[in-house]
Amino acid sequence: MGDAGGTGNPGAPAGTGNPGAPGLSARDEAVLAVESRSWPGPGPKERAIREQLGISPTRYYQLLNALLDDPRALAHAPVTVNRLRRVRDARRARR
Repeated sequence: MGDAGGTGNPGAPAGTGNPGAPGLSARDEAVLAVESRSWPGPGPKERAIREQLGISPTRYYQLLNALLDDPRALAHAPVTVNRLRRVRDARRARR
């Protein structure tokens, strides 16, 4: 039987929807991988988001924003997460 309660069962699916899980889901890792790449502009990045992840850019950024506050994401991709946190904090400070 699955772990619907999010108690951290190692066999349960991991991801931002299951905060008790020990690691990130494959989708969360893929989101961080896309964000860690260098892009020449927004067009190619949006195309890659749709083709590689099968989600809209809006959903991608929602997932990415949630990952910035997830300690598992920080452990998985500290350089990317810390860079994005700095960018987010700078934008908030300008408002």
